[in-house]
Amino acid sequence: MRRNLIKLSLAMFAMIAASAVQAAPGLANLAAVTPIRSCASLTDTDIATAVSAPVTNLSASEVAGDQPYCKVTGTIAPKINFEVRLPSRVWTQRFLQTGCGGLCGNLRVQAEKARGCLPVTNGEIALASTDMGHQGMDMAWGGNAQQRADFAHRGVHLTAVAAKALIAAYYGQAPRYSYFSGCSDGGREALIAAQRYPKDYDGIAAGAPALHFTVQNSFYHAWQALSNKGADGKPILNPADMPTLNNAAIAQCDAIDGLKDGQITDPRRCRFDPAVTLCKSAYEAGRCLIAAQVAAARKLYDGPRDESGRRLTIGGPMPGSELSWSGVFVPRQAGGMIFSEKIALDTIQNLLWSPNPEPGYKLADFKFTAATFRGLEPARKLYNADDHNLGAFAGHGGKLILWHGWNDQHISPLNSIDYFDGVGSVMGSAKRNAAVRLFMLPGVGHCSGGDGPSDFPLLHTLMAWVEGGSAPDVLTAERPAPASPPAGMTSPPSVMTGTPPEPRLPPRSRPIYAYPQVAAYVGSGSIDAAENFTPAKGLAAKSVKWLGQRR
Repeated sequence: MRRNLIKLSLAMFAMIAASAVQAAPGLANLAAVTPIRSCASLTDTDIATAVSAPVTNLSASEVAGDQPYCKVTGTIAPKINFEVRLPSRVWTQRFLQTGCGGLCGNLRVQAEKARGCLPVTNGEIALASTDMGHQGMDMAWGGNAQQRADFAHRGVHLTAVAAKALIAAYYGQAPRYSYFSGCSDGGREALIAAQRYPKDYDGIAAGAPALHFTVQNSFYHAWQALSNKGADGKPILNPADMPTLNNAAIAQCDAIDGLKDGQITDPRRCRFDPAVTLCKSAYEAGRCLIAAQVAAARKLYDGPRDESGRRLTIGGPMPGSELSWSGVFVPRQAGGMIFSEKIALDTIQNLLWSPNPEPGYKLADFKFTAATFRGLEPARKLYNADDHNLGAFAGHGGKLILWHGWNDQHISPLNSIDYFDGVGSVMGSAKRNAAVRLFMLPGVGHCSGGDGPSDFPLLHTLMAWVEGGSAPDVLTAERPAPASPPAGMTSPPSVMTGTPPEPRLPPRSRPIYAYPQVAAYVGSGSIDAAENFTPAKGLAAKSVKWLGQRR
């Protein structure tokens, strides 16, 4: 009798939960599902068969709160740690896996850019993430071929398999829709999933993807670090010089789109020469640059070239991004860490060759030559997400949103434009546009930050496209008013990304139209209100000749 009453109570709870859940606009109206077993019992789930590898340290525990969930963690051999969060009250049949940044090494279960996405904000979605097979900042794992593969692609894929097995065990059914979202290396992971494991996810969001991983973390960052270092080992450009460059770039290029608003709509239209900042008399920090600084700035904008002048990357940072250079290839303070030097040296020393370079290898030992580029081909095949054929992903209805900030200081936004154009060359524009959209955000830095509106409803837009068939032609991005920090305090930059504190600028909303369209001011009304802008024809992509060109 008691067992029957319990079953009846659970059934009634499920009915009440289902009636309480409303589909967000544009999303499928999926019935709410409740667990069919206890959280603790998930430790008995046979995940090893699903992932075809031993699974250890499997644990499951309830996490209380307004949005309670069952937290499951474990390790897929050899060292792929994962975490899955399963809503214990109401689940609306969706699964979202989130990517990792940098060289990973940590679990990051965090659904970003979820404004308006009710399944996420209401805690009705299953979440998962992985450290991709290694832990912390120690790069010793780079000498292990298996762990290289786990970082390159296997960790994300097997975590998806494990998460879906746990979902099926907990709720008695598989997810109706599966999603992935990541930025930076998480963007690379997103594209790897679409290219190598096209059936893992129905919808994928790839932000600022490090798709040319081997080039990005060797040639690009090594060049940027070395180009700003003088013969005495000291930096040529310092933080105080960044406003000088930025003010000059904005002054020259801001109004090209017909509106002076403090941001450059498409920096490719800007023909900025830092020579306009050359001192006419004595150097004064924050006012002008000396000849050596102008030369260094030119090299930073241009990006690496080989001994014959051929490009080794698609390009460098765009005019307008200068305020974000500090902490990346310009030190934030005297003797401070330069991210570009660290990430390039770590990658070159540990991930790109087999065997690795001898101990004592310095960044100055790296050769910017065609021979070095060719020598990275085995690593390219392992790590890079540069396959333009998304036919298998599109063939099962998969949808991909690419997005990139024009002020990205880490990964040139030209990479995303070139990839989007390459997919069109392989698949044809019509098939590409039915499955892929690209959004370029003016004034936005690496994944966030900068002076442009960077908060937009990414996850809701992706889900609405997958579930409702509504292909996104425009996103509304917002720059909220920043909260005032306590007196005397400012928000610190990220140690790993060098991301500067958010600028203290007034709120702004802008439409971000699907590439290649851009937003044009209608001529009246506030320039900080999205409704006063309309779509306009943008600049067509131009193929960039470089050594890594694959089409």
